[in-house]
Amino acid sequence: MGLLLLFAGYPIIAYVTGDHESTKGAFNLGGTNSSGQVSSLASDFPGWKTGSTGLIDPDTPKDAYTRKGLDGVTDFDLVFSDEFEVEGRSFYPGDDPFWEAVDLHYWATNNYEWYDPAAVTTRNGALEITLDQYVEHNLNFRGGMLQSWNKFCFTGGFVVASVRLPGTADVAGLWPAMWTMGNLGRAGYGSTLEGTWPYSYDACDVGTLQNQTTFDGQPEMAVTGGDVLFNRKHNSNALSFLTGQKLSACTCPDDDHPGPKNKDGSWVGRSAPEIDVFEAQSTGRKMTLSQSAQIAPFNYKYKPYNTTEPAYTIYDPLRTIENTYTGELMQQAMSAVTDANQAAMQRGGDGGFSEYGFEYQPGHGGYIEWVSDGKPAWRVNPAAMSADPRVGIAERPIPNEPMYIIFNVGVSKNFGAVDWDNLQWPATMAVEWVRVYQPKGQINVGCSPESMPTADYINRHLEAYNNPNLTLWGNTPEEGGYGANWPRNRLNPNGCNAQASIFPGSPTNPKPKAPHLREDQIAEGESF
Repeated sequence: MGLLLLFAGYPIIAYVTGDHESTKGAFNLGGTNSSGQVSSLASDFPGWKTGSTGLIDPDTPKDAYTRKGLDGVTDFDLVFSDEFEVEGRSFYPGDDPFWEAVDLHYWATNNYEWYDPAAVTTRNGALEITLDQYVEHNLNFRGGMLQSWNKFCFTGGFVVASVRLPGTADVAGLWPAMWTMGNLGRAGYGSTLEGTWPYSYDACDVGTLQNQTTFDGQPEMAVTGGDVLFNRKHNSNALSFLTGQKLSACTCPDDDHPGPKNKDGSWVGRSAPEIDVFEAQSTGRKMTLSQSAQIAPFNYKYKPYNTTEPAYTIYDPLRTIENTYTGELMQQAMSAVTDANQAAMQRGGDGGFSEYGFEYQPGHGGYIEWVSDGKPAWRVNPAAMSADPRVGIAERPIPNEPMYIIFNVGVSKNFGAVDWDNLQWPATMAVEWVRVYQPKGQINVGCSPESMPTADYINRHLEAYNNPNLTLWGNTPEEGGYGANWPRNRLNPNGCNAQASIFPGSPTNPKPKAPHLREDQIAEGESF
């Protein structure tokens, strides 16, 4: 039995459109053209260097313009860099050609802070994002989130940054992160993420459907395929509570979709996948990083299907281990935990920086390989993405959407215990530089490439992409909904002849709720 995903219980934050300190005006579109690529007149923006016209910062050292891939053989060229050398840059909407700091509460992960552009600036040759005890919008903390959404995106290659983590290595509670997401989803804007995150899928099968099951509850192993410890808090052993892939390969030919189409007239499956450079967390003894890919549809029990090839490669088991967290009802995490550089910390270290990043090859047969402290840590191999006949899903591609970059510092119990007694304020993450490389002759930058367009779709739905108060794609305004119709999926009852609906799934054959289980009925006999 499936389960309808309802977001009504999430807090809805009032959308404020008051005056800001910015003088540029245009909300999240400043400096970009209709393709989402940066204007050639980057020097028109305050804080950006006079005479700079491209994606490479003039302050980037010439010896950083090329590098070898992690295989030690492939030549990579620099395609984007920001060295953050200009003092006091502003990241309010319209003030920067590549970045924008958001102004919202990140309700999806129950964060304690409000993200405010005032918490993000450049100082002493680094980007600084500060989390502090500052009452704002009835929350006790103010933090920052910086995004390159719809301004700079890349598809494939190596993204790396030189970072000093906030706080102290042995005090738990802070949640600093550097991550990437497909441009069709805007982090913090919930309506754009419903049905797009964390999918990476281009097949037309049950993997695109609500709850990853058909209307009559098949395949059976998906009905109870979430029988894992992390679903105890949900009181369910169902595999998925996702609404279904909104922009799937099963979308009906005349329904809303960003494109493109295949030669047979079917749509290419589209989504907003997530690859995390790091989410940092102190164990109370040392600072560690989870380096992950969040994906959908899900494997049975959120673990890759057995294959003859290894799903993962861990390079040094003394500093990197496979994450015990593999997923729950809303996401599957292909993740490892690796040691951070304990000295590259705001407090208690040497004040230095350390390099974190990942290299990836998009598409079927691709890979993702993470770097921690400048050294390879672990790798997702093609076998990890293979088909899973237990739950009827096909091979998933390594994300081939145009990806944008996000930096943020927050605090939330969702990511682990918070040591309130020993945390020190303010907590500041500093980024010395960020760079993106791609294999020589395979340059693919821009947020709306021809093979994966996003611009027209975003322009058709500007309210959803500009209003963080909207938490649902369809539904009604009273429930926080954007109110758009869900594209019909031809595998649902009545297929493309079904009535259009503002609700996901089948309007004529709604799925019953999954049974409510006691915690001890889920993953019986197992313990954390």
